[in-house]
Amino acid sequence: MLFLKWFTSRTVRNAWQAASHVEKILHHQRDLLSAEAVSAVEAGVGDLRTTCKAGDAGAVRVSLGKLEATANKWLRPYPNAAWRENIEVALVAIAVAMAIRTFFLQPFKIPTGSMQPTLYGVTYEDLRGTDVKIPGAARRFVEYWFSGVQYFQVVAHASGRFDYGEPSKLVLFNSKQSYSINGVQKSVLFPPDDLFRRSGIFPGTPVNAGDEVVKMRVISGDHLFVDRMSYNFRRPDRGDIVVFETHGITRLDRSQQDTYYIKRLCGLGGELLQLNPAYEVVNIAANEGARALAGRLVANGREITAATPKFEHLYSFPDATGGTNRTLPYRENHYYGHALVRELAQGEKYQVQTNHYFVMGDNTFNSSDSRYWGDFPREKVIGQSFFVYWPIGGTMFKGEPRHSRFGWSHR
Repeated sequence: MLFLKWFTSRTVRNAWQAASHVEKILHHQRDLLSAEAVSAVEAGVGDLRTTCKAGDAGAVRVSLGKLEATANKWLRPYPNAAWRENIEVALVAIAVAMAIRTFFLQPFKIPTGSMQPTLYGVTYEDLRGTDVKIPGAARRFVEYWFSGVQYFQVVAHASGRFDYGEPSKLVLFNSKQSYSINGVQKSVLFPPDDLFRRSGIFPGTPVNAGDEVVKMRVISGDHLFVDRMSYNFRRPDRGDIVVFETHGITRLDRSQQDTYYIKRLCGLGGELLQLNPAYEVVNIAANEGARALAGRLVANGREITAATPKFEHLYSFPDATGGTNRTLPYRENHYYGHALVRELAQGEKYQVQTNHYFVMGDNTFNSSDSRYWGDFPREKVIGQSFFVYWPIGGTMFKGEPRHSRFGWSHR
């Protein structure tokens, strides 16, 4: 009956919550109060709850008044009660957020371009020497929050030596990048990492007044949630985009052993892997004449094709030419299968250890992955890519459309 009364009577709801609040304070102060005080407050709480169960609104109000008088008499007032309550709420909110991050969904920023064009790291266009105009403030605001696009322009205010240091940090973000010419200091707000190095400018570079030191269009990397829960109930599947820690992967460069990587899971524990050459990719990374074999994964003698779930885009090769000597012209941010290099060079096979995984990046010519440093224990996996929450929209990059990855659609 209390359940119905609680929903149908605001008086009962408020009184019951008041009883719970007084009881909470009593628990906090129990070791500071006399036995008489504890007994009086407990009796008042019990009487109010009994009255609430009976459901008589008038009696509830009377009992609530008695409990309030008892609490004011025996319980000790807290100094700065409003501050204490606000801090308590904030701490609870932080604890809930940390629990969600630890056990359910963890935010993650794509650090590099190794998974392009499925997921993007930070990319940029050097606009120096072009007639591209930097948009106005309103358009820059919209482009940034919708598509993750930022513009940076630095013009030398004098001739002389250009110097800069490390950017200032605000929590996890760069808040300011200071630079100076002949000791006169200026700054750029919220810059990307290596803003000046990306433009080929290093400390001590001589500049002339009016030179465009930086004129850059920067597209933020994808921000996503990592599902940390699913793998508690099942093992990762081939084709999953997994996030894993790199600590202890001995063949990986030491400077990269204290971070997280995101790659596509290709080989499972105990499998014998190789790559079947399907095409020859030419003009790699605008290097005229450069060639490399690319193809499809073979696991325990079974070839993975575009018909295999989660490999539809990776192994579709829509730009390939026909004929005996099939070639694939290299274009940035396209799929090319997997390049035959290192551990999976032509004719090589790799035996994945039991309870280990073998991963490769979709940007096959620009990915440090298991082809270079081998497999790793499955305990290193912390979760799988779940939901891209920013940027929301797509944009153009070097004359080609870059479609939105927002949502669950990336594979």
